[in-house]
Amino acid sequence: MDIAVTRLDPADQEAALRAYEIDLAAGAVDVPDLPPPSRRAFLARVADPGPGYRHEYAIARVDGLPAGFMRLDLPFLDNLHNADLEIYVHPTYRRRGVGRALHAYAVGLAARDGRKHLAGMSPTALPGGPARDGAFAAFAQSVGAYVALTDVRRRLDIAAVDDAALDGALAGAWQHAPGYSLVQWSGATPEEIVADVAYLDGRLLADAPMGDLTWEPEKVDAQRIREMEATNTRRGRQLYHTGVRHDASGRLVGWTTLSRYEDPDWHAWQLITIVDPDHRGHRIGTIVKIENLRYTLMAEPTLRYIDTFNAAENDHMISINELMGFRPVDAWHNWQQDL
Repeated sequence: MDIAVTRLDPADQEAALRAYEIDLAAGAVDVPDLPPPSRRAFLARVADPGPGYRHEYAIARVDGLPAGFMRLDLPFLDNLHNADLEIYVHPTYRRRGVGRALHAYAVGLAARDGRKHLAGMSPTALPGGPARDGAFAAFAQSVGAYVALTDVRRRLDIAAVDDAALDGALAGAWQHAPGYSLVQWSGATPEEIVADVAYLDGRLLADAPMGDLTWEPEKVDAQRIREMEATNTRRGRQLYHTGVRHDASGRLVGWTTLSRYEDPDWHAWQLITIVDPDHRGHRIGTIVKIENLRYTLMAEPTLRYIDTFNAAENDHMISINELMGFRPVDAWHNWQQDL
């Protein structure tokens, strides 16, 4: 059996489609409850990693047939010693050394680029949850990676949402937030708050639990926000935002985002939720998350499920999510390998 790993040229649409097909096949086995990746989003990401990143793709072929691929994301505005690695192997070709060949290729690329740490994620089962393949963890440990942080994925079943309970939670939260007002938008961020959004976005990795991960806060400014918006458009990604403005200063001090791709229409991701430290204690996190859920559902009536990740130790955000009806599905280890 011959395994050959070669760089995937982003301009090679046929090779990118082979990688997409591997992603589909792997996901259907590994996390079948998650939606298949959007074809448009996948191909757009191959062509353009988004602002602040460059990337490398490679395909592994077994006896000439596509068997796996890897994506290595390389930040260049911050985190210059880090790289993020994803490896996908078609179920037909597993346990034949394909993943190990792709990993070795990625390590070589990262080391030549001066990177000191590789990061990646893999799912693991929770008690009573769906089964997950333990081979991911075994592979990561075999190459010298260690668990630096564990996230838990939770899912909200829209059909099971208790609207009366959300009404009560929202009314109670607003009682703690006099002097604040709601701001909502989809698409381009209003010009008058784009700098505030950039500031909040840049705080995420500073404020969220990061365990032993070496990642530093990202350098985000208004231009980077605009570039990411353009990237989202190319990927067919629609985002819904809710923020809270501090009326006295006019600043946006809390913000959350829900995201969905153009297909499938039944699924969305709950992304960032952050509150400026100077304005905590006013239930702003609860306000923006509930208000944004309702804002999104008005525009996306076909949504059935929303998934989100939280660090297992992020008790405050978990409490808000569980209040809304999110329930644990599986855990995701964040692996780090020191090169």
